[in-house]
Amino acid sequence: MTGKKVLIIDDEAPIREMIAVALEMAGYEYMEAENSQQAHEMIVDHRPDLVLVDWMMPGGSGVELTRRLKKDSTTAEIPVIMLTAKSEEDNKIQGLEVGADDYITKPFSPRELVARLKAVLRRATPQGVDDPIEVEGLHLDPISQRVSIGSTPIEMGPTEYRLLKFLMTHQERAYSRAQLLDQVWGGNVYVEERTVDVHIRRLRKAIGETHDFLIQTVRGTGYRFSAKRTA
Repeated sequence: MTGKKVLIIDDEAPIREMIAVALEMAGYEYMEAENSQQAHEMIVDHRPDLVLVDWMMPGGSGVELTRRLKKDSTTAEIPVIMLTAKSEEDNKIQGLEVGADDYITKPFSPRELVARLKAVLRRATPQGVDDPIEVEGLHLDPISQRVSIGSTPIEMGPTEYRLLKFLMTHQERAYSRAQLLDQVWGGNVYVEERTVDVHIRRLRKAIGETHDFLIQTVRGTGYRFSAKRTA
């Protein structure tokens, strides 16, 4: 399994189903949305690794959605492949101009779709992003989304996992609560800054007394992940 999550956005259920089968056979997780509004909410909440969006949909085109995603710093890095029945060159260019990473003209074969999807994901994933991280015996595997200490698995909620992953991949830097909200919850989610404190407490409890020193409170700022023990 790749562990990568793809959001399929198309108002035609048979097309979504065909794509879903192809993705499942290739080892991808997938979610489905039938319009732009539903899709945008799912993108903000679930952060897919890639978005497949139909060019023409009632209630908002794929071009408009792509433009919106690429203008928002919290979603700009999510790669987008546009599905279009239009073969005219200017429409393809318009899709790429608003930030789409690739386009596929319908009808397409499932094999072609998966091949193009893999290529876009390869370009979008910096080297090392999916590599396991280990600090002081605390081990996080981004592919399986598992956390362990030694050989003991650690149970935690999805928000605590995302918080830990962000902190472990950005060590030794202090982040304010507002910055953590942007990076972990997303800029379009309106929650109070003290929500961060609640999840930090849960995260420290999950990793236990032997490792909670790794998540350090920086007075007047926020939090930092560091293996250097503070006095």
